[in-house]
Amino acid sequence: MTTSTIAEIGGLMIIAAVTLQLLMGLRAMRARASERGRHGSAITEFSVEPAGRPETATTSNSVETVLWMGKRKFRIARRMYENESQDICSYYLVPLDERALPGFRPGQFLTFELPVHEQEHPAMRCYSLSESPTVDEYYRISVKRLPAPANAPENTPPGLSSGFFHDVALEGDIVETFAPTGQFCLDQGSNRPVVLIAGGVGLTPLLSMLNWLIDTRSEREIWLFYGVRNRSDHIMYDHLKRVRKECPNVNMYISYSQPTPNCRPRVDYNVHGHITVDLIQSVLGGDQYEFYLCGPAAMMNSIRSGLTEWGVPADDIRSEAFQAPAPSKQTSVADGTIETDEEPGAFEVKFSRSGRILRWNKGVDTLLELAESNGIKMPCSCRSGNCGTCLTRLTQGTVDYVHPPSKEHEDGSCLPCIARPKSDLVLDL
Repeated sequence: MTTSTIAEIGGLMIIAAVTLQLLMGLRAMRARASERGRHGSAITEFSVEPAGRPETATTSNSVETVLWMGKRKFRIARRMYENESQDICSYYLVPLDERALPGFRPGQFLTFELPVHEQEHPAMRCYSLSESPTVDEYYRISVKRLPAPANAPENTPPGLSSGFFHDVALEGDIVETFAPTGQFCLDQGSNRPVVLIAGGVGLTPLLSMLNWLIDTRSEREIWLFYGVRNRSDHIMYDHLKRVRKECPNVNMYISYSQPTPNCRPRVDYNVHGHITVDLIQSVLGGDQYEFYLCGPAAMMNSIRSGLTEWGVPADDIRSEAFQAPAPSKQTSVADGTIETDEEPGAFEVKFSRSGRILRWNKGVDTLLELAESNGIKMPCSCRSGNCGTCLTRLTQGTVDYVHPPSKEHEDGSCLPCIARPKSDLVLDL
């Protein structure tokens, strides 16, 4: 073998080695980009699909991380009460398969399929993720124990799914959930001042937003208006106190509607009363903010209406009703106005697939409740008009809504979990 031949072979080997190093470096860069997207620091856009379908998180480097299809098993690694009355408990969930947790958008929720006692079918319920997406060791949800409605018949059981978490689900137990989803999300690409407005346990998705802003060291002006009854109901008191002390760009206004003698003004809370638009106006002055609202439907309708009257553009008001409201004598129609309706019309509701015809009555709050109370099963999850699981084709008639849906849906359909009839109806169920 000549000297020139040996040199040529050596040159080829060097080229091959350099090429291999470049390929390995590119692969490592892609892996790091994927990891940044999973931690939430590089997420700019999500492709959100209904629960149970594969989803992808798209990062700024166009690296996609597949979430998961269908249900995934999680172990409850920790339970922790979040208020003095101990009716709100956080559950720290780690994947049973020990694979990485995909990122999610601040404000999204998990949909659980729960084996509720004495129920023929599992209960499907949605619970907001209450931790920042930058935390990749676990998912966290915070569940409020829901009692039976105040005007329900005697011996009516309390909330089945919340009762399952509080009374049955223990550390080490396994639960099943679909991938994170939901449209009520913080705009992570914005630099505008942001106002988070929460009532009661409606704070949980806003906590995810607040914690993400803190973890990413956002320099945005941040306001949190939070209303509860008193200190015993105040969620994550110590955490919020620490945030107020350590984060100069985070401002908090806490309102107690029923403070006890042990509640300290200007220490535990700022205002005796409820969170109102008048209060928000007096504190903020201007209206050039992005507003995120979550809480009871009555509070949501009042604040949304007040912000609109103040001149806040509709695109700057984003909201999620945290739970379906208890039956009342008011019907909130789709455009957000309120009509008094002491005696709902005696409408007929036909379920076309089964051929059953039911009579709407005053004691039933929604079409979903009408169906369930008569043994008719329909898909549902959030029960508050947020997830779209119950979306049903409406072949005849018109409906009102207990509160406005969180997003528009196609004509000729309705969301039975928050819908009431305005006329005789025919549902494709």
